[in-house]
Amino acid sequence: MAVKLEDYIATIPNYPIEGVLFRDVTPILQHGEAFKTAVDQLAEIGRELKADVICGPESRGFIFGAPVALELGIGFVPVRKPGKLPRETISCKYDLEYGSNELFMHKDSVEKGQRVLIVDDLLATGGTAKAAATMIEELGGIVAGYAFVIELEGLPGRKMLEDYDVRALMVLPDK
Repeated sequence: MAVKLEDYIATIPNYPIEGVLFRDVTPILQHGEAFKTAVDQLAEIGRELKADVICGPESRGFIFGAPVALELGIGFVPVRKPGKLPRETISCKYDLEYGSNELFMHKDSVEKGQRVLIVDDLLATGGTAKAAATMIEELGGIVAGYAFVIELEGLPGRKMLEDYDVRALMVLPDK
């Protein structure tokens, strides 16, 4: 029987702040068949978009992106929060659904002309995803597209990324 990934999403109201309906992907990770299904589906997007490398924003982008890269036999580029990368970096500030942050990449993590698929768990406002694309393009890479486990319907993420190929394994309401 095929795994229905929607069955492995926990919904937590008012987390991390009042008014936010948090969509938790950790139940997918806790069930091997669901996790494998998600990774296989994300990897198929990577194949279709002819990705040369996978980029994953901290932290759930690591969890989904690294096995996708392994499945495709290509490299993985971590995108980290401040103070986590030891070599020379570039950075980009961005807004979240409920705050702001800054992301960093190693300066040598993407080669000019490489097709990069950005993999993450959730598309909400698009700030994290757009920041990753900005840095990839600054390094001369090509954003092949995005692959999300969940897209939240009704939030501006897709609009912010309208110049890119954006795909999600499921679309859920944000309320």
